[in-house]
Amino acid sequence: MSLAVHDSSYVRTLVRERSAIVLDEGKEYLLESRLAPIVRREDLDSIGDLVGQLRSQPFGDLHARVVEAMTTNETSFFRDAHPFEALQDHIVPELIERRAGERRLRIWCAACSSGQEPYSVAMLLRDRFPELQSWDVEILGTDLSTEMLERARDGAYTTLEVNRGLPARQLVQSFEQAGPMWRIKAPLREMAEFRVMNLIEPWPLLPKMDIVFMRNVLIYFDTETKQDILAQVRRVLRPDGSLFLGASETTLNLDPAFERVAYGWASCYRVRS
Repeated sequence: MSLAVHDSSYVRTLVRERSAIVLDEGKEYLLESRLAPIVRREDLDSIGDLVGQLRSQPFGDLHARVVEAMTTNETSFFRDAHPFEALQDHIVPELIERRAGERRLRIWCAACSSGQEPYSVAMLLRDRFPELQSWDVEILGTDLSTEMLERARDGAYTTLEVNRGLPARQLVQSFEQAGPMWRIKAPLREMAEFRVMNLIEPWPLLPKMDIVFMRNVLIYFDTETKQDILAQVRRVLRPDGSLFLGASETTLNLDPAFERVAYGWASCYRVRS
């Protein structure tokens, strides 16, 4: 199911215009593998036929599914561990002290895929900070993909998915078996809200955030898009709030308003005072 050069160019342009994700030339194998399921679902003969349909009609559901198929949905529970250690040992205890008067916390997981990151945060807060049960705590997960968000809301994961990063004790405590799947228990599901959000489109009205997770997201964008997104993050982050990026990401040479704060093996970014 090979992809012609002009069809590859069309798809790369579509994805860049609608998501700002840059797909380099030479990645035709990636496009082919991601588009093949859509070709089969639409009962088409080839990727060329799929692109032909995309070209012949205005932007709609089919275009959106193609763009979503190009997004990377790699995630796992307690991914990379160190940011969650920083939350547990430093950031959340500090916030509990500073927010004692208002008793409210707002946490945003951007590009949350199928929900493992927001639910990891929920499990950590429930297990390590029982005093927060009487607080107003909101965990928001957003993503470009409606399909991934449907999975996140359902909170059901395969055995392979729960075995990635999730201790056996946590599985027993936080999940219940649902046929061949494992579903997050209702009290944890209720801690998280999931919404569609495209980071390169006008942002919806968001509450001021105490913690923002935007890990392994900026790496897919060009410099100008990274700068635009970081500028918008600054507007929703509280003055003493924390921004977590991926291990290979930084605000250096992108936004001088941020400074890096290290917590052992983990680091986050805060707006300079």
